[in-house]
Amino acid sequence: MHFYNKSHNFYGGQGIVGAQVPVGTGLAFANKYKTPPGERMPVAIACYGDGAANQGQIWEAANMAALWKLPMIFVIENNQYGMGTSTPRSSSNTEYYTAGNLIPGMKIDGMNVLSVREGMKAAKEYASTGNGPLYLEFSTYRYHGHSMSDPGTTYRNRDEIAAMRATRDPIDHIKKLLMDYCAATDEELKAIEKDIRADVAAACDRAKASKPPGLDQLTTNIYLDANGKDAHPDVVRMPTYQASIRK
Repeated sequence: MHFYNKSHNFYGGQGIVGAQVPVGTGLAFANKYKTPPGERMPVAIACYGDGAANQGQIWEAANMAALWKLPMIFVIENNQYGMGTSTPRSSSNTEYYTAGNLIPGMKIDGMNVLSVREGMKAAKEYASTGNGPLYLEFSTYRYHGHSMSDPGTTYRNRDEIAAMRATRDPIDHIKKLLMDYCAATDEELKAIEKDIRADVAAACDRAKASKPPGLDQLTTNIYLDANGKDAHPDVVRMPTYQASIRK
């Protein structure tokens, strides 16, 4: 949610549920506006979960995308439980790929990397060539809680989680494909996994060893001066007058 990198066309998420979808639709509008007639347009992709799928702002954004035939892909990551409420209890229509009304949609196995790749290729081809927006629903599952405060077992049982791991785990699935069709060996895959785990552990160690950011970072990359350079305001308000930061 809190990552952003304009140079890589990644515009981050939003703290308000579903608020990234109108932003994505605005990016799709910009893509169409800037592309010369007849040329293939860059597409915009907005991802949101089943818990956000019934937000009013999403309906408004979808309506405008359809009216203006914007190169927009609405991606619903359906993990079946939102923050902790099953989809039948939260949605009158649980077939989210059909929720775009006149916008066509596809349902894709989000636990199969090859299905995701091919589905996104087809969606990009459709949206970038002037056909308008598309709804994609990725059927997926999360093994753990929504957050640190969610044990993930108060609204479902451990047997369900174990069954999902045993039958639909995406990593186990791709491992099997690699061994069955690409001549990969179990030893090779274990070596790859060992390297990945080492990279993650090293990144965690670096993060734990780093110092907390200074108070000056509270206003870095927020305010600009007349020349577009980073600038700090005269005052940063804190909960009390005494704690407020001044130049």
